[in-house]
Amino acid sequence: MTPDLTYLAWTALLLALLWIPYFIGLTLEHGLPTPKVYRDPTVPHLPLWVHRANRAHINLVQAFAPFAVLVLIAHVSGQANEATALWAMVFFWSRIGHAIVHVLGIPYIRTVFFLIGVAAVVMLFLEVIA
Repeated sequence: MTPDLTYLAWTALLLALLWIPYFIGLTLEHGLPTPKVYRDPTVPHLPLWVHRANRAHINLVQAFAPFAVLVLIAHVSGQANEATALWAMVFFWSRIGHAIVHVLGIPYIRTVFFLIGVAAVVMLFLEVIA
C-alpha cells in the first residue's frame, strides 16, 4: 500500500474513533444513554470540553471527503508520489493535533492546525491537477 493510502486509512480510523471523547463526556455527565435520549435529542448541560470534542469530530467529517477524494484520485491516476505522500502525512498529523488542541480548548493553535490541514488538501489538489 502506498504511503498516501496508509495515511488515508489512519485518517479514516481517526474519524471512526473521534466520537468516543464526546460519548465519554456525555456518559460521565448524564450516565449511559437511555431510549429517552433518542426521542429527545436535546442534551442538557455538558462541559465545554465535551462540546469541543463533538466539534472536532464534526470538523474532521467535513474535511475528510476532499482529502479522501484527492488521495484516491492520485492513487487511481498513478500520480501518487513523494509529494502526495508528504501532504497526506501532513494532513493526518495536522488533524491529530487539531483534535487534541480543540478538545483541550487551546484557541490559536487549533486554528494553526486547521489551516495546515487545509494547506495539505490544497497541495494535494495541485499535485493531482498538475
